[in-house]
Parts: sequence; C-alpha cells; structure tokens
Amino acid sequence: MTINYHCSALKSLILSIVLAFSSLSTFAQEIPTDDASIAAGKQLFDTNCKTCHRINERLIGPPLGHVYERAPSIEWIHDFVRNSSAVIASGDPYAVNLFNEYNKVLMTSFSSLKNEDIDNILAYIKSEDEKPAAEPGAQPGAQTAAGGEGAGGAPEYLNLILIGMVIILVLLVVILLFLISAIKRFLDTRDLTEEQKEIVHSPINLGTITRSRGFIFVVAFIVVALGFKGVINALYSIGIQQDYAPQQPIAFSHKVHAGEYEIDCKYCHTGVAKGKNATIPSVNICMNCHNQIKSGTLTGEAEIAKIVRAYNENKPIEWVRVHNLPDLAYFNHAQHVTVGGIECETCHGPIQEMEVVRQHSLLTMGWCIDCHRTTQVNARGNAYYDKLLEVHEGSGKAGMTVEDIGGLECSKCHY
Repeated sequence: MTINYHCSALKSLILSIVLAFSSLSTFAQEIPTDDASIAAGKQLFDTNCKTCHRINERLIGPPLGHVYERAPSIEWIHDFVRNSSAVIASGDPYAVNLFNEYNKVLMTSFSSLKNEDIDNILAYIKSEDEKPAAEPGAQPGAQTAAGGEGAGGAPEYLNLILIGMVIILVLLVVILLFLISAIKRFLDTRDLTEEQKEIVHSPINLGTITRSRGFIFVVAFIVVALGFKGVINALYSIGIQQDYAPQQPIAFSHKVHAGEYEIDCKYCHTGVAKGKNATIPSVNICMNCHNQIKSGTLTGEAEIAKIVRAYNENKPIEWVRVHNLPDLAYFNHAQHVTVGGIECETCHGPIQEMEVVRQHSLLTMGWCIDCHRTTQVNARGNAYYDKLLEVHEGSGKAGMTVEDIGGLECSKCHY
C-alpha cells in the first residue's frame, strides 16, 4: 500500500510539472514576437501607458517590465487593463495587493483596447525586456525634429533686387566720375576763358556735393527703396505669428510633461489621430495624474491647485490658443498624423524643450506648399495608392511627393 501511495504521489508530481511547463509554454506563446506587433505595441504603449508607466522604472504605476511573468495570466492582464476597478472589486488578491501598494490609485480603464492590442503592448514590453542593458554613462541618441523652415515672409528675391539696384547705382556713380574726368581733360585742350576754366576746375567739397542734383537723387533713391522694402516686409508679415507665446492661465510646462516624463502628445491631445482638430485637453485628463501628484518641479502647488479648483467647480480651463490658421484654410490633423505619419515636432518644433509653448513654424501658405513639394508619400502597403504608385513609377520619377497626388490643388485647402 505504501508503494501504491508513493507511485500515486510521484504520478501527481510529474503531472503537476507537465502542467506547469505546459502552462508556461502556452503563456509565452500568447505574446506575439513579430516586428509588426511590436511596432503596433510601441505606438499603443506610448499613447495609452507611458503617462503612468515605464518599462524599468516606477512612476505613478508599477514598472511594466516582465509583467507577463508576474501577473497571474495573460487573461488576467486583459481583464485588468480593460476594467481594473471590476477586477479589484471582485476581491482578486493580486489586484487588491497592487491597488494597496500604489496608494489605492485606480488605473484608467481602457475598454476600447482589444485582446490583440494588449498582446501587442506585451510584445513591445517583452522586446524591451530582452534588450541588453545600456552601458553606464551611455547617452541615448538625440532625436531631431524633421522639417525646416519653409517659405514665408518677404521673399528673398526682393532683397536681391534691392542689392542689385544699389550695385547698379554705385557703378553709375563710378562711370559718371570717369566721364567727368575725361570731359575735364578734353576741355583742358581747348582755349577757354578764365571764367570757363574756373567752372571746369571748381573745387569739390562737402557743400558742393550735398547741393548737387546727383547727390540729392541718390539719397532720395535710397530712402524710397528702403521705404518700399519696409512696406513689402510689413505686408508679408500680416497674419504671421511665428514665436508667438501667449501667457496661459496655468503655467503648464511641456518641458516637464513631454520632455522629462515623456508623456505622448496623443494622450492629452486626443483628437490629433482621428479628427480635424488636435483638441485641448480637458480638466479630467489633467486630473488622471494630478489626483495624486500635488506638487511639481516647475509649476508648484499653486498652479496644480488651479487645476483642482477648475475640476471641483466643473469649469474648463480657458487656455489661450497658440497656433491659429485663417478660416479660409482647411487643415486636418488626422490626415497628416495618422495617414501621412508626420511627427508632431515637424510642425510644432522641439515641444519637449519648451517651458512656454510658442509657434515654431511660419504656418504660411508658402511654408505648406514647400512641404507638399518635398515630402514623400509613404504609399507602400496602402492599397488605396497601389494604382497611383504604379502609374507614377512608370513615369520614371524617383519618389511620389504630396504634390504628385494633388497636394497643390487649391480645393485641397480652400473649399
């Protein structure tokens, strides 16, 4: 009987080990490893998770490195991400301990995320976990914003015209001096009266120069040319607000939020990927973090108190608009960000370095046109462009720009 007991115990132990390895194998297989899933997961992580989590650092929430190993199961992660409060309310011991450890801060429910989306996020986290640790003192590569300043303001050719006219004027003066010298030498060969010789060889001084018609003409020409240039510059600067940085009702620092804490732009500006306007963040979005964070490095308690006051009084924060386009121009953020894949820094500049947000680019018609003439359309893998790309490549051109697909047509921006 003892032998039977030991055999049964051994069988149970072997079965437990087999089930454990089977569970681990199934657990690992549920996380995708392909590059497309990892790339999609990174985008989802930056948009939804990065505000409160890091891979290897504790922020508002726990670090997410190896979370797929710590959590009870992948299915548990799915449920917790979509509705953490429901999992905690069910009495789940792991969820309750996590809730208590992090000061009873409820995680935002991401009910719109599908299982595949969460698996892609886990794929990205796992790929980061498997990367070798950075060497001490190593500095990450600096990212530079794409895109330079485009055309705007007074065109350069006006300056060139003005410089050319001044050069021509100087040459005319030099030619006139040579002519005067040649005429004097010619007159010296003639029999002139004393009065005529006195006129020909009259001394040249400051008084005679300033009273001469030629000098008056040159001065008048320069004054008129500079005045004309000033008027043209003023006309071209109408409606241009480059470097405009108005004072805001709350001293919000993008350098702290987007720079130091690396909060993704799309987390606060929720409309940028799906609508015409990027939208100004609501007070509720601010309170997702500032329910717990009551002081800041640069803003301080007084500025955060303004957010809390607006939340308690159910009043919106009256932010001052920085980037303004005329009503006659149509611009769609989703078309550029989601379809075109344009980074926010391309137009808005190094926003992660700005204490006070300013208008970085000109945002003029010429600036937009220059961008459409030079920006390549990322048409690969998009069936909408297949036929157009085939025709374009058949013409022998190197790349297809926005201009090539009608990006300079008036009706694109002016309905």
